[in-house]
Amino acid sequence: AGIYIFVERLLSYKKADKDPQQFLDKIKEMVLEGDLNGARLLCTQTDTPVARVIEKGLSRIGSPIKNIEAAIENVGKIEVYKLEKNLAGMATVSGGAPMLGFLGTVTGMIQAFIAIAQQEGTVSPKLLSGGIYEAMVTTAAGLIVGIPAYMMYNYLIARVQKITHKMEYASVEFLDLLQETK
Repeated sequence: AGIYIFVERLLSYKKADKDPQQFLDKIKEMVLEGDLNGARLLCTQTDTPVARVIEKGLSRIGSPIKNIEAAIENVGKIEVYKLEKNLAGMATVSGGAPMLGFLGTVTGMIQAFIAIAQQEGTVSPKLLSGGIYEAMVTTAAGLIVGIPAYMMYNYLIARVQKITHKMEYASVEFLDLLQETK
């Protein structure tokens, strides 16, 4: 599950994480020339969160700046929500796998102590080995799944933050452009 989420999000972020500067320069040029329809068309043809944020701002031109800013902010929140899709699942895998491993540790130790309690006289190491074996295998399995999932989760969070920063930067650039054209 963790690998599926990681690959799916990675592909999604690759598509969303295009450098917006060339796009923003083209939008600025079109807006300054008064070609708002061309700018909107460019936004619809560019499948990135930045383009969708700018498109919403373009659709609100003529409204007060505060309304444009609010519309951009709302679309930005929706785009961040889309970027964060399935990250809770990855967090669950990264936190849950070690916990399941530790649960196996506890059940393995319970099994070992039950064997001790049922044995009369001296206890042989062979009697304990089954429970201890279960405990060690489940702990290792939980950590083998949990540690990479945790690292993948943190990597994905960093990618979301990077894309979010680009959206914020583009929004500020666009709002500054609108201030210049007044």
